[in-house]
Amino acid sequence: MRISTSQFFESTSATYQNNFSSVIKTQGQIDSGVRIQTAADDPVGAARLLQLQQQKDMLGQYTTNMNSIKATLGSQEAILDSINTALQKASELALGAGSGKGDADRATIANVLGSIEDQVFSLLNSKDAAGNYMFSGSKTDTPPYTRNNDGTYSYQGDDTQLNLKVSDTLSLAGSDTAKSFMENSVNTGRTQVTALPVVDATGAVIPDNGKVSLSAGLITSSPVFNKSFVDGQPYTLAFTSSTQYKLTDALGNDVTAEVPGNGVFDSTKEGAHSISLRGVSFDINLDLKDIPAVDQDAAVAGHSFSLEAKPDTFNASRTPSNTSTAQITGTVVADAKAYSDSFPSSGAVIKFTSDTQYEIYTQPVTASSKSIASGTMTGDSITAMGVTFDFTGARAAGDQFVVNSNNHQSQSALDTISQLRKALVIPSDKDPVAQQTQKDAINSAIGNLKNASAGVDTARGSIGARLQAVDIQTDENISMGLANDSTTAAIGNTDMAGASIDLAFQKAMLEASQLAFVKISQLSLFNQL
Repeated sequence: MRISTSQFFESTSATYQNNFSSVIKTQGQIDSGVRIQTAADDPVGAARLLQLQQQKDMLGQYTTNMNSIKATLGSQEAILDSINTALQKASELALGAGSGKGDADRATIANVLGSIEDQVFSLLNSKDAAGNYMFSGSKTDTPPYTRNNDGTYSYQGDDTQLNLKVSDTLSLAGSDTAKSFMENSVNTGRTQVTALPVVDATGAVIPDNGKVSLSAGLITSSPVFNKSFVDGQPYTLAFTSSTQYKLTDALGNDVTAEVPGNGVFDSTKEGAHSISLRGVSFDINLDLKDIPAVDQDAAVAGHSFSLEAKPDTFNASRTPSNTSTAQITGTVVADAKAYSDSFPSSGAVIKFTSDTQYEIYTQPVTASSKSIASGTMTGDSITAMGVTFDFTGARAAGDQFVVNSNNHQSQSALDTISQLRKALVIPSDKDPVAQQTQKDAINSAIGNLKNASAGVDTARGSIGARLQAVDIQTDENISMGLANDSTTAAIGNTDMAGASIDLAFQKAMLEASQLAFVKISQLSLFNQL
């Protein structure tokens, strides 16, 4: 076969260029230390390297997330520690207030409690380094708590924890909501006692002499209270003497036998005058020092009290943008079953579409919310969902009112401190009724603050567990990062020994192709003559 001069030059040139390219490529791999410089060098290896790089990027993001979680949880733990210290101080003050203090001393204690109340309020509304509220859940631009006009507090956040991924299979909460550790504290003061009129043989009411009283009660077992006490209320406790009483439920059934002591008590012995009824403890208080022993039974007999759970209360507020001056002045349960079945637990929003037409929504109201009740207002009241809302002033179209219910099942430490502070400033040195009210407030506050501290401790324990999980995951992610680097190096880095051998061989091939080209290009017919 004959080969033309042009074909020879093209073939030789291509061979030379390939050999030269191989030398340059291998030399580049040696100089950079990178074997796969383009996907064409090793398609399978390049795909694997891309996966490894994506994993490395994710590990970097996980590290950022864990650093963020550690910083946030560290700040929250410090704040919760300060809150717990404040609650413990408030508990000590509550205990001290019940130790025979006078009005002036109690007023001083109330002032200190006011400072603690402000401190806890401020701590709960703390912000992080980015200016976000720590304890509002997902509503980071909303302060968790606001102080209402009546001195109570309302939680404005939600119950959503903000989670961040720290590995492919693990997400950790980087925040805690105040609702989880503050709003869910069990309220020990959920019952009330009402003194019933004492009448003589003619049916005339005898003025109360303050010699016989009963505490408002403290919850000792929430499950038993919810299951048994509520079903039988209201109970009637009737004293038959200075050492005996009888207990009946709402249907008149005698339940005295359910109480330890079977209706017999000793008011002179500490702990021997407590009534433990279906998860609630009541204390009997008799002041018979100035009454002769022979007359004490007659002085106590005939006194009776009604025992029951506190009814639900409501907190109503008007929207500041309302064009009218109308206010909700009263809210009461009109139909207990309808209220229990239909009133939204998150609160209701009443919107007026005219001066008499209204619609009611579940709070919060969104663009897709649908009304759960509507109607035309007659007079100055609305009755819906088993609740009657009383208004004052003319309403206008566009007015909105928010109504939240309180079933007293739980109570925040802020409200507990506030209630105790208000109770302590009431003069009571010579007022047995006021003294009993203060004693009830103190006892309830001691129990509630204990429960609140337990909730804060639980939150701190959860933070500690998550910080430990972050430390463990950090070590695991570091190990994964090292394995990633090792695999990346094995796939993508240059094998210097092999590359050096290849380079020497390729250079020899390049030199050989150069010599061959020179020799052959000089041949002609004259060489054959």
